[in-house]
Amino acid sequence: MTHGPTDTPDDMRDGPSRPARMDVRVTGDDLRTRTARERTQFRLLVMSGGFCALFGAVALKLAAATVIMPMAPEQRQIAPQVPPIPRSDPKGMLAGDFALPQVHRASVTDRNGQVLAISLPVAQVYANPQEMIDAQDTARKLRSVLPSLNEAELIRRLSTQKQFVYLARDISPMQEVAINNLGIPGIYFEPGERRHYPLGRVAAHILGAVDIDDHGVAGIERSMEKRLDSDRTPLRLSLDVRIQAVVRDELAAAKDLFQAIGACAIVMDVNTGEIIAMVSLPDYDANDFGRADPDTRFNRAVTGMYEPGSTFKLQTAAMALQLGVAHPWDRFSSIPIHIGRFTIADMKSDHFAPWLTLNEVMAYSSNPAAAHMALDVGAQRQQAWLRDMGFFAPVPIELPEAGRPIVPHVWGISTVMTVGFGHGVAEPPLAIVRGTAATVNGGILLHPTLMARDGAQPDDTAQLTPAAAEGAAPTLTPAVLTTPAAAETADAAAMPGAKRVISPETSALLRRILRLDVTKGTGKTAESPGYFVGGKTGTAEKIGPHGGYLKHVNIAAFTSIFPMNAPRYAVYVMLDSPKATPQTHGWTTAAWNAAPTVSKIVTRVAPMLGLFPNTTNPQAVDDAMAIPLEPAVPRGYRPLGPGNDPGDPRNQPKAPAREAAHTAAAQSPRARLHAARAEQTAQQRPVHQEIRG
Repeated sequence: MTHGPTDTPDDMRDGPSRPARMDVRVTGDDLRTRTARERTQFRLLVMSGGFCALFGAVALKLAAATVIMPMAPEQRQIAPQVPPIPRSDPKGMLAGDFALPQVHRASVTDRNGQVLAISLPVAQVYANPQEMIDAQDTARKLRSVLPSLNEAELIRRLSTQKQFVYLARDISPMQEVAINNLGIPGIYFEPGERRHYPLGRVAAHILGAVDIDDHGVAGIERSMEKRLDSDRTPLRLSLDVRIQAVVRDELAAAKDLFQAIGACAIVMDVNTGEIIAMVSLPDYDANDFGRADPDTRFNRAVTGMYEPGSTFKLQTAAMALQLGVAHPWDRFSSIPIHIGRFTIADMKSDHFAPWLTLNEVMAYSSNPAAAHMALDVGAQRQQAWLRDMGFFAPVPIELPEAGRPIVPHVWGISTVMTVGFGHGVAEPPLAIVRGTAATVNGGILLHPTLMARDGAQPDDTAQLTPAAAEGAAPTLTPAVLTTPAAAETADAAAMPGAKRVISPETSALLRRILRLDVTKGTGKTAESPGYFVGGKTGTAEKIGPHGGYLKHVNIAAFTSIFPMNAPRYAVYVMLDSPKATPQTHGWTTAAWNAAPTVSKIVTRVAPMLGLFPNTTNPQAVDDAMAIPLEPAVPRGYRPLGPGNDPGDPRNQPKAPAREAAHTAAAQSPRARLHAARAEQTAQQRPVHQEIRG
């Protein structure tokens, strides 16, 4: 069978078979969709590349900052956590500038840079109980670092519904790191500081303390609150901890030896008013102020009020000499003074001459004679003098505990006499030291201070003339007859708040009289060879809680200056209720306890203060200062004495008791109460005597 050309299929004619062809129709919408998809893909590719480049740059920067070239952290970033490493300072030259950067309250140092008070960095631990996972486990872990915590109390606090509870206060930085390493959620820290007193009991009454919020509550911490919080520069005090330690050592030994219930001692620069040492016993550890007994916190040097006894006779003599009422050669009666049923007399063992010169009154410490001297001055001038000397107001010192003296509101004749020998008034020991310094430093009444004073000091006090220094016999001339009020503007003192109250001539005379009390009077036991100590004893019977004097219970004190040829420092010692020992032969007076303590203090502290004993010509110096007990009366003067005693109470128009009662009746009830107490203080016992040192 034969087929035609049309009978054979094309694929059979062309060889192997092929897929069938299909025609695809592309619309405009399809093209637009394809274009948009391609554009999106391109954008994503560009963004991916950008992000890769950005992250690559960041990674490179991080690698450079942490691995290749690491940067040191800035000081401000780590200062709150890491204090600077202390520099080696074996000589203590940087001690005065010591301050931690993470605390705010300034430190306190002594005059040589020894740190007395410093704030240390601490932390407070608190928690948010809402973030606690396991309160019991947290309490157990915290106790492993802080064993003093009560675990049951911790669990109770951590289980409350509060969002803030304190767990511990004032933990150390090491404890803070240890707790932080525990990794407990909900535990936080609050930075703080804690006041620390490295020397414990040293100067505790002066430094005071701070409360839980670091605010001062006593002493320098309170009075200098603004300064300590506003200026981080260490506050430099006038104290010398070396002198402070020696004074406390000797005072504590005397207190224990004589079984006194309390004691105090003060060392002051008589030319600047700087307090070099101030000790009150019993004392306490300044780090334990809150738990200290109130008696130990009582500062007897500025808060305690004591009858000064015969130490006040120095003011009576200074007043009489400065006002021109008396002279060293004037005589005063030592015969007992009878006022109604009361008597002012010396001790029965004293056998004085009926009339004593002013020098003998000071050296032998006669009460009736001092009373006659005060009567010669008179009530108004006596009050004016004591007020001008600062005995009617608190002592201006940087201690908020400074107390106000107790003075009579009614100033009758009996008050004039008793105040003349140191009874009927109560003064803080620092007031006695201040008054003593004014009598020997050329007549300048200073403001005592606990702040170190730098720079110029006032002019030196009156010095002995060259002739006197060579041992020539001194000549006595009458004191310049000027009142303190007139002399106040005559010579401006260099120290802040200072004023002239005594003429230089009177001051020079008083220095000789005070030296006489140590060489030939009641203060012999205060002598320290080569230091020419001068001073005045004072022993007053204590007033009981219900008024009246306690028999054989005394306040024994000695106020002194050294060296008397060029006064530099005042040293005061007071013993409260000392008891007799076999060495004192039954006596409890200042000459047997307070005065020897002063001698020991002077001998030990003088070299520390840069003063050394005169071993070359001590006799020549003493001869230059010597003054006779019975000076000759210069021609042309009529001395006070027999037949010339204007202050004799028998010459007064009224009996003092009746006058005091009449004055008290005209006052308010409160004033009458004060008047009654004053008179009771002055006239409590039949024989009103100050036991002579």
